[in-house]
Amino acid sequence: MELLKKMILENGHIINENVLKVDSFINHQVSPSLMKEIGSEFYNYFKDNKITKIITIESSGIAPALMTAINFNVPMVILKKQTSSILNENVYQTNVKSFTKNTTYKLTLSKDYISKEDKILIIDDFLASGEAAKGAIKLIENAGAEVSGIGIIIEKSFQSGRKTLEDQGYRLYSLARIKSLQNNAIEFLD
Repeated sequence: MELLKKMILENGHIINENVLKVDSFINHQVSPSLMKEIGSEFYNYFKDNKITKIITIESSGIAPALMTAINFNVPMVILKKQTSSILNENVYQTNVKSFTKNTTYKLTLSKDYISKEDKILIIDDFLASGEAAKGAIKLIENAGAEVSGIGIIIEKSFQSGRKTLEDQGYRLYSLARIKSLQNNAIEFLD
């Protein structure tokens, strides 16, 4: 997706050879025009999958997931990273290790917002090792629903996430695939 690649090159900041900061347009300040295009792009790619719900993990995935849900005209469900006092035991939970923050958090999905009939499209901002996606998949499959696809804004192709998910049979679509962040330069994979 050319607009996304352009914004990454112009506004992305390489923190180190494994971390790219895109907080000026994706996950702290959000570009509405970019999110609108992202939602359309994911819709066009997955439109034949009979998607019934879009699922994302709070909070960076919310904007692109919402725009995707608007295109599909289906609900968006947010997986929570924090345990809430208003959520009872009517939940699915799993532990997920965050690559960027080097912490573990408990991912939570309310049983009220998923059913065995659902065909889910997972939307997330980054794919690195695939831990967040694997956590979301575990919750969805524990509910008996189907993961019909995974949409990623930025994939760090030099890490193991894509191979892990594809080896498990999941359909994955990344809008920008980064080959390398070495030598303080962003190199895309075509």
